[in-house]
Amino acid sequence: MLGVIVMGIEVKDLLSVYDVSTIDVNKILDLAKTLKSQLKNGKQHHLLKGKTLGMIFQKSSTRTRVSFEVGMWQLGGSALFLNANDLQIGRGEPVKDTARVLSRYVDGIMIRTSSHDEVIEMAKYATVPVINALTEMMHPCQALTDIFTVREHKGQLQGLKMAYIGDGNNMVHSLIHSCAKVGMDLAIATPKGYEPDATILAEGREIGAVTGSKITIGNDPLVAAAQADVLYTDVWASMGRETEQNIRKIAFAGYQINQDVMNVAKADAIVLHCLPAHRGEEITDEVMESKQSVVFDQAENRLHVQKAIMVLLMKQRTKSL
Repeated sequence: MLGVIVMGIEVKDLLSVYDVSTIDVNKILDLAKTLKSQLKNGKQHHLLKGKTLGMIFQKSSTRTRVSFEVGMWQLGGSALFLNANDLQIGRGEPVKDTARVLSRYVDGIMIRTSSHDEVIEMAKYATVPVINALTEMMHPCQALTDIFTVREHKGQLQGLKMAYIGDGNNMVHSLIHSCAKVGMDLAIATPKGYEPDATILAEGREIGAVTGSKITIGNDPLVAAAQADVLYTDVWASMGRETEQNIRKIAFAGYQINQDVMNVAKADAIVLHCLPAHRGEEITDEVMESKQSVVFDQAENRLHVQKAIMVLLMKQRTKSL
């Protein structure tokens, strides 16, 4: 037993990092650290014994499905894979009806879908916690994992600089909120016309005015990467944008983490990618395989961070570890 106290967080659901206080963000990171340490030392932590997570997938997944399913098992609970095509929601049943029915059967709902509004509606009508495992607007579990990985390798978050190079997509939206919450600077470089949502950018800057985080945006990857502690990229065409692949290859040419970008960052900068990666496009094979790449630590940490999220949302009572 490590003597850590597990307490619930203020929100019922995790739909966006914007909704979670800095205090609760740190609770998630701290618990993830404890759970990871216990797992590595062979200590069981069945904090969700007897609990069930319903997992709704309307988008394909490797890391999300495996990490949530294995995570629930390690916590002593069980997970149900629910393909949207196999549910009545895939045949037109209202989201609000599905939410209320599932709430009678399971202790938590994880959903990975396109529409962010659908996730908001699911949470509105569900009486159990709802976890957003990806929408077209947000990817909060991944972004919390990213800052956990940075803290793990750098020992701190406040005052560090992350450079994000690529599409202003759901990933960068959640990074804007996450970096702002913990006082980390974020420099974004995107091609013109592919910038992140202006409202989300304004939200991040409003939070950053309190925490000390500076969020900047431009079109030059080398300017963004200058003296960065962390370099981050994502695929040029996210899920749902595959038909734009050829157009985006032209627009994003030059928006790549390569040795030139590494040379302007700090010498000990680490490299992140949320995967899957298209090597040779947004990141070179050389960088992916370098000692500065912590991409696979980052992928592993989805398991630990999501376990912490599930415990803090689904446990809702104090327990000593």
